[in-house]
This record gives sequence, structure tokens and C-alpha cells, in this order.
Amino acid sequence: MIVNNRLTFEQYQENFADIHPPFENREGAVIEANRCIMCYDAPCIKMCPTHINIPKFIKQIATENLKGSAKTIFTDNIMGASCSKVCPVEILCEGSCVYNLLHEEPIQIARLQRYSTEKAMENNWQLFEKKTSVGKKVAVVGAGPAGLSCAFNLAKEGVEVTIFEKETKGGGLMTYGIAAYKVTPEFCEEEVKYITSIGGIDIKYNQELGKDFQLKDLQTNYDAVFLGIGVGIARQLDINGENSGGVEDAISYIHHLRTNDFSNIPVGERVAVIGLGMTAIDAATQTKRLGAKQVTIVYRRTENEKPCTDVELNIAKLDGCNLEYLAAPKEIISENGNVKTLICRRMKLGEADASGRRSPVDTGETFEIDCDMIIKAAGQTPFEDLISNFELQNSSGKVSVNSDYETNWKGVFAGGDCINGGKEVVNAAQDGKLAARSILEYILN
Repeated sequence: MIVNNRLTFEQYQENFADIHPPFENREGAVIEANRCIMCYDAPCIKMCPTHINIPKFIKQIATENLKGSAKTIFTDNIMGASCSKVCPVEILCEGSCVYNLLHEEPIQIARLQRYSTEKAMENNWQLFEKKTSVGKKVAVVGAGPAGLSCAFNLAKEGVEVTIFEKETKGGGLMTYGIAAYKVTPEFCEEEVKYITSIGGIDIKYNQELGKDFQLKDLQTNYDAVFLGIGVGIARQLDINGENSGGVEDAISYIHHLRTNDFSNIPVGERVAVIGLGMTAIDAATQTKRLGAKQVTIVYRRTENEKPCTDVELNIAKLDGCNLEYLAAPKEIISENGNVKTLICRRMKLGEADASGRRSPVDTGETFEIDCDMIIKAAGQTPFEDLISNFELQNSSGKVSVNSDYETNWKGVFAGGDCINGGKEVVNAAQDGKLAARSILEYILN
């Protein structure tokens, strides 16, 4: 049965508490910072998509220069506070730390980055001086990581920026699509305020591209345009029974969870989650933390081919989620219009596909999973119809850009998930930063 309010207030608070607590005091951060050996040609910098000078900001923490540390981070990644909470650091900076080669724990780079960036936000340190207006204005579509990064790097150089955002709050994926135990909506709101506090950035909410305004109007009325519209359409399963009551897509479900009190979120007693990416893990762990008694993750390959990280998978395992590998949904059986059973095909691995992972092949065998709720998290597809309507050159809905992030529309640039199909927040932040550099060159020359 799908019901809300399964747990007490105290249980919700405990289940959705910060999964990666910050340093409790200055001493803890300084001690950890002093572990860093400040590598020459540091591998952690190379593995960071925004190329933050990690040894430098850690050394600044060690010498208690917190403002300098925060500025070092924000210079390369204005979304540094968010990234300290949600980046898959185990495969990026921390995964490349030389301590791993010594079979010792890597430097806690994310916690140190969080320490200095949160201090900057808490104290509203203004670390950058906005240049005198250059008399140019740029429209940014989307107040997610790519759009905010682009807007900040433009505003810093004296450009007037207007962001058009379809939601009621900024932050994009950070605000509406991340597990609540990783980052709170309140934090995201504070981050947006901090980023825009540099001045010269105006956000217009409840403004959707193609509905409330058109791309041609922006191209006409602004010196340049940046598209950071992300992705967000859940991939369909295309099986019988998909429209039964109790079938949800993960994106919408997490969005609902992020915008409502936990006690108001309906959850099944026995939940099946389709997929094993980051979104699938977020959906599975949060339904368990909302009070679901049994959560089963269904994935058509094996653990070796999983798209999520080991750290994410371990969260699901520790939360008590079950895993069915080599299984693909075949049909949903309903009773009185509501989900009763998920019938799955038993798969085996065949030849490798274009991504290098071995493709799942149907064995002809089936098995059943009793459930009253199914969450689809089998990937996201771009806004292909919207993009095609504007005749933006694209590849299967992913906006095509040149090396300067410019689309086939003159003066219209793009970055983030809408060009890469869905990567990490840090990748979107880097796209926004680099696109801003190209836009500056375009409007000032």
C-alpha cells in the first residue's frame, strides 16, 4: 500500500541527516590539511574537471587563511560548495590522491573544500570585485550549475546577466534532483544567493523556454545567449502496465520529495527501482528512508558494469536495499489499476556495446517481484522536441556545440547536461565557466 507519514518526525530527521558531516571544528580541518604533502604536478588537480588548485587551497587551510582558500576554490569553480557535497570524489580528486598508492586513506579533499566554502557563505565573504560595466547584456536560460557558473563568470567581468528559470527556485539539479541527505534545498538557496551577491545577475523565475519566451527573442534582445537547460525527461520502459497506479519516474519523485515535507511523500511498502545510476540509488535509498519495508533495485547488467560508484552502491546496501542483477523489466501486472507484480526477464551478458560494457541478452527465463510501487530510473533523455523546434543542431537531442561552446545559432552558446546528456555538477560548472570565456570574447571583440 502506498501511503505517507510512515515514520515519526524524529525518524525522518535521523534518516535524512547529513550523510557526510563537516569538520566539527577548526582543529580537525587544520590537522587533516596538514596531512597533504602538496604534490608537484598534483594528480588531484588533473582529475578535477574544473582544475581547482587543490594543494594550494589545502595549504591555505593549514595556514588558517580561510578566505584565501575559499577564493582559490571559487576562482575555478563557483559551485565549489555544492561539489564538495555531491562530487564522486572517490573517482576524481580523492581517487587520484597519492596516499592511495601507499595504501593509506586519501586526503579528505571534499570535507576540506566544504569547510572553507561554507565558511565563506556563512560569513558572506565577498572575494571577487565586479568590474565596471562593459555595456553588454547576456541571457542565460536555466539557473542550474551550468547557468549559474556562466552567469557568475560573466557578471564578474562587468556583463549584465539575466537568468530565465522555469522553476520557482534556482540551483537546478542541486535543488530538485539530489538526495535530501546529501544537500538540503535550504543550502541550495543560500548558495544561489551567495553566487548572485556579486551583483549584475537578475533571475526571473517561472519563465520556461518555448512557453513564456522564445529563443529568437533572446537572440534579438541580448548580445549573447547561454543555454543551460539540462535534461530531465525520464526514459520510458515501453512495457505493458507502465501506466498503472504506483509507477513513478525517479526525476518527478525526487523533485516531489525535495519540495515537500518528508511526511507528505507517499511511498510503497515494497518498492522496485529500475536502473543503477546515481538517480536510481537516490530513489532507492530515499524510499527506504521514507519507510518502505522492502526496496529492490533491478539492473540488467552485473555490478561490474554499474554506472553508479562503489560509494553510492554501498549507501544502498547499508540502507538494506536488495539488488537483482541481470534482470530487465518485461511487464507490470496490476490489480484494480494499481501495481501488484513486476515481471522481469532474466538476462546474461553478451558482446560489448558502444560504451565498452557487455550488452545484456535475454535468456528467455522470467521471474516475478511482488511490489506496490515501481520507480523508473533507467536514464534521462534530453528535451529533444524543444531543441528540434528551435532547429538547434543536435545529436539525439543533445545540443551540438563547437570548441567555443557555440551552437549553430549565432551568438547562442550552450553547456552542461544539455550538451553532454547528463554528467556531474562539476562538469556543468566547468562548461559554464568555459562558455563564459567564449561569450566574453564574442561580445567584446
